[in-house]
Amino acid sequence: MSKKIKMLMLEREVTQMQLAEKLGTSQSNLANKLKRDNFSEKELIQIAEILNATFEGNFVLNDTGKSI
Repeated sequence: MSKKIKMLMLEREVTQMQLAEKLGTSQSNLANKLKRDNFSEKELIQIAEILNATFEGNFVLNDTGKSI
């Protein structure tokens, strides 16, 4: 997920510092979360909203391709 967040940040031309400020956290805390790839679904939704995107979390069955 961290890789996708970084790609989204590049697309939106937003720095870690800017995103951290909008999330109400420090740049070092955000950097650590990105390094550990440790985000809650709530945080992912918040990041998506800040970066004018939509977070869609779902499961896809490998044998049928069905999304749940």
